[in-house]
Amino acid sequence: MSNSPICTGASLGLLVRQVRDAMRARWERELARAGHDLNFSQFLTIKKLADGVANVTELARLAELSPGAMTRLLDKLEARGLIVRVADADDRRVLNIRLTPAGQQIARDIAQCGERVRDAALAGLDEAQRAQFMRLLAQVRDNLSKPDP
Repeated sequence: MSNSPICTGASLGLLVRQVRDAMRARWERELARAGHDLNFSQFLTIKKLADGVANVTELARLAELSPGAMTRLLDKLEARGLIVRVADADDRRVLNIRLTPAGQQIARDIAQCGERVRDAALAGLDEAQRAQFMRLLAQVRDNLSKPDP
């Protein structure tokens, strides 16, 4: 396949990064507007924990942080009363992290922030265009996830 001037590899990667960065910045502004003193990594952590229990390694991978940086992030969330760390029943060396009731309340609120950011990102697209856009993004992701030939 040839590179069309509309979508060269460099411009595709740059555009994806610009969209990611703009989404993160918009999330942080939306969280601040809603009165939540959270950065994007904290937002991702709380959002993941809203789905259930996780450990430091899982959370660090999700937030693209080192385990040490994730531990510091968790320390801050714990000091604010949003999470608790509990020893795993099967392996006491492993600490599972879960939201407290206060953390669950913030998770519900930040989910609404996320919906507002999504709506802003997809403004001007009708439902069919939104569905097609999501299918195309998933296809690009899947194409890049395939093993090299």
